[in-house]
Amino acid sequence: MSFYDLPKPERDKLVEQINNSILSEIINGKKEKITSYFSDEDTYIRKTAYLAIGKIYSSDKSLRKKVLALLESLLKEEDFKIRQTVVNAAGEIGKTDFEIVQYFFDTGLFDEHHSIRNAVIGSVKKMGEKNSEPVLKWAKKYLHHEDKEIRREICHGIELRGRTHPEDILPMLKELQHDKTKRVSSTLVHVLGQIAYKKGCLEKVLAHLKTWDNHDVVEKAIEEIIDVHDRYKDFSFYTQEQAKEVVDKFKW
Repeated sequence: MSFYDLPKPERDKLVEQINNSILSEIINGKKEKITSYFSDEDTYIRKTAYLAIGKIYSSDKSLRKKVLALLESLLKEEDFKIRQTVVNAAGEIGKTDFEIVQYFFDTGLFDEHHSIRNAVIGSVKKMGEKNSEPVLKWAKKYLHHEDKEIRREICHGIELRGRTHPEDILPMLKELQHDKTKRVSSTLVHVLGQIAYKKGCLEKVLAHLKTWDNHDVVEKAIEEIIDVHDRYKDFSFYTQEQAKEVVDKFKW
């Protein structure tokens, strides 16, 4: 029976049990149950486990070294689900203390399994939203990496910060405007659309795009931005017609 097949009282009881077991093992230098939770087939069990790690790290400074040592040892496990959960746990810590867990993202970004690389992207998103300065500084190092997938993943990873503070990531996105790899340029256009539909964002994105010199990318970005205002019409600040009017005012 999976996590969400359980009645809510039983789910709450299971979460408490997982939290207590993880805390106990960290205190006692063990990891048998933690390893089991980190490798569980149920995504929600793994999520409960990595959230527990984040809470323990933030609430008890005396256990921080043990938490980090535990994660470092588990990052070497063969089971990709364990490594994925490690990166997600590091992402919880990185919301407030990025430098101490940077190693996990430098390592996970090059993991052979896509799930771990995706966990890096997801973690960069949630960390960048809460702790943007060191996270974006780290991401910038990989903007021009020789591996196109690394460039694409970084572009995707900084998106969430851009949804509320597009000005923070637009200079980084601009550095990718001449990338010759279609997967990277397509992700770039996608991200530009994603950071343009909330209140106060469209004008910032358009103003910055006027400083770009790759007119093909800019044109595709404008098309995506207008389209996003229809696809996400229930969440957009402007209607699609209003967005078109704003675009026209910039006189491309």
